[in-house]
Amino acid sequence: MKMIAIAGGKILTMAGRPVDKGTVLLDGSKIAGVEEGVVVPAGAEVVDASGKVVMPGMIDAHSHLGVVEEIYREEGDDGNETTDPVTPHLRAIDAVNPFDLGFRDALAGGVTTVVTGPGSANVIGGEMAVIKTSGTVVDEMIVRFPAGLKAALGENPKRSYGRDKKSPATRMASAAILREALARAQNYLKKDSPERDLRMEALARVLKREVPLRVHAHRADDIMTAVRIAEEFGVDLVIEHCTEGRLVARQLAEKGIPAVIGPVITNRAKVEMQGISLETAGILAGAGVRFAIMTDHPVVPVQYLAASAALAVKGGLSVEHALRAVTIDAAAILGLEKRLGSIEPGKDADIVIWDRHPLDISARVEQVYIDGARVL
Repeated sequence: MKMIAIAGGKILTMAGRPVDKGTVLLDGSKIAGVEEGVVVPAGAEVVDASGKVVMPGMIDAHSHLGVVEEIYREEGDDGNETTDPVTPHLRAIDAVNPFDLGFRDALAGGVTTVVTGPGSANVIGGEMAVIKTSGTVVDEMIVRFPAGLKAALGENPKRSYGRDKKSPATRMASAAILREALARAQNYLKKDSPERDLRMEALARVLKREVPLRVHAHRADDIMTAVRIAEEFGVDLVIEHCTEGRLVARQLAEKGIPAVIGPVITNRAKVEMQGISLETAGILAGAGVRFAIMTDHPVVPVQYLAASAALAVKGGLSVEHALRAVTIDAAAILGLEKRLGSIEPGKDADIVIWDRHPLDISARVEQVYIDGARVL
C-alpha cells in the first residue's frame, strides 16, 4: 500500500497543540508521522487538505449501532433479551448487523469507532464491543471484545419486569440481583474445577478486572448505588449516561470513576432524566472527572456526535475538552488510548478531514480513513 500524505490542513492531533498547515503521513494501517508544513515523501499519494481541518476519527463510547436498527421493530431490534433480568453471557458481536444503515451515517459524521452492546432492560445485559464503523463482517471490525459488561439500575429494569409482577420491581431488587450475580461468580472462581458456565465466565472477567462493569445510571442515587456495589466487589466501574452526575461529581472524582455522558440531544424522556442539563459536562470537567460523550444511537443518531460535543460547549465545557471527550478521553476510558483517539505515530490511521472546525454546526466531513483505507 502506497504511503499517504494528508498535507496542508490544520491538524487537531489531540496529543498537544494543533499543527497549522501540517502533514499527516499514513503508512498502511498506521500513522507514520505528523510534520510541520507540507512534507511529502517520494512516491507518496498526496491528499490536499489545504484550508481543511484534520483530526482523529471520533469515538462514540456508548451506542447500540448495528444491534438496534432504526427502521425496524422486532425484525432489527436485538438490544434487550427481556426474558431474564440476568444475561451476562450475551455477546454484542452476535447481534451486530454490519449492513445497518447507521454505519454509513457514522462515517458521514466522522465517527470511526463505536462501543455497541445490549440495552438497559436487564439488570445485567451482556458483554459490549468496541468496533470500527467500516466493514462487512463484525469479526473483522472488532477493536476490543469484550469491552465491558453492561448492567443497569433505575427505571428500566423496574419497568421491564415489575409491570409483569416479576423481579426486579424496585431499585432495591435491582441492586440485590446485581450483588447476587457477582457473589455467585466469586464462588465460581473459588472452585478448583468448575463445570463451564458462560454466565459465570462473563461475570468472572469483571471480578478479575479484565473488563469494567459499565452501569446505566441516570439519577444521582443510582450512580452511588453502582459505586457502592463496585467498591464492595472490588471491580472497575464506568457510569453510563450519568445524567445527574453533576450532583455527585466530587464523589466520582475522588474515587477516580469515569463516565460516558449523554445522550445530550434529547428531551426528558422519563422521570429519571428530569435533571438533564447541558452544564453536566462542564461541572464534571471542573471536578476532575474523566468522561466521554455518547449518542446512545439510535436514541440520538450517531452522526450527531460532534453536535452533541458542541452542545456541551454551549453548556460551559471548553472546546478542547469537548473534542477530547469524543477522541482521546473516550479512548482512555476504553483502555485503548495507545491505539486510538489522537494523531500520533504508531496509532491506527483513523483520520477525518472536515471542511471547517468539527464543532461548527455547519461543518461537513469530506474524507474518512479507517486503518489507512479511504472509506468515505
